[in-house]
Amino acid sequence: MRLSVLDQTPIPAGSSAGDALRNSIDLAVRTEALGYHRYWVAEHHNTLGLAGSAPEILVGHIAQATETLRVGTGGVMLPHYSPLKVAESFKVLSALHPGRIDLGLGRAPGSDQVTAVALSQTRQPPLAQHYPAMVAELDGWLRDALPEESAFHGRVTATPVVEEPPPIFLLGSSPDSAALAAHFGLPLAFADFITMADGPSITHAYRRQYDTDGRNAEPYVLIAASVICAETDEEAQALAEPVKLWRQRGLSGPIPTPEETAAHRPGPLDIPAQRKPMIVGSPATVKSGVEEMVRAYGADEFMAVTIVWSHEARVRSYELLADVFAL
Repeated sequence: MRLSVLDQTPIPAGSSAGDALRNSIDLAVRTEALGYHRYWVAEHHNTLGLAGSAPEILVGHIAQATETLRVGTGGVMLPHYSPLKVAESFKVLSALHPGRIDLGLGRAPGSDQVTAVALSQTRQPPLAQHYPAMVAELDGWLRDALPEESAFHGRVTATPVVEEPPPIFLLGSSPDSAALAAHFGLPLAFADFITMADGPSITHAYRRQYDTDGRNAEPYVLIAASVICAETDEEAQALAEPVKLWRQRGLSGPIPTPEETAAHRPGPLDIPAQRKPMIVGSPATVKSGVEEMVRAYGADEFMAVTIVWSHEARVRSYELLADVFAL
């Protein structure tokens, strides 16, 4: 099983967005040395606790700072953008870093609906029914293979032309997204950490429905889940408390300090009902939780999402995870 990283570029209280972005680059360099397979960055807008509003820019900086790590997006929220522009941005990245760039796509706004309208050139909310056609068009631009019925066929080329365009992954947290990935024959990146849906039933349905005549001959399931690992269960639970408070606040503002968390409410905090519990504990505890989840999902790859107030504690969490899985 492959182990990978999903980075939402959290901003800890007392630091800046620039600090958070530099922390992401530092974490990528250090997880590459630990043996992680890929490193994805997320897209969020109007979220003051997360700095990653332009993942395609951060991908370029991370790829430049690393050598072997696959780097990509988890993901680009395609309804905000022109498929041609996304294709050209990622072809540039692929030309600079051949064979190392991934393009994870999502249809969620990565924000609230008002922000989605602000991002739209037409000042209209993006329509979900347009998403499948946008995915198909983007795939055509990337592979220089627009269908003949396209108004742009033979007239427009997504430049630069590259030998190895980035692979597309479809992000999902619902049956609809998984069904779309199966229809196109694309890998599925399932965001367990943001949904209460029955993930294993969705990924198993994806495999059953998978179109082997699509883009890839075999289905591929990547799951992303929240993980906090420390030397002991007690230390890990203490690291998780500020994150729980941040979640209770609706991800509003920076990640609280341990002192702010303790002053806010003594005793353990609960995870909001709309989010699944994090995998939190010592290396042995986390290993058991990860392995159980991978078995339930039938996953090919596990992507850890780790947010804590301390950057060094976040790095240490990934170190312990790599060690317990003998990367």
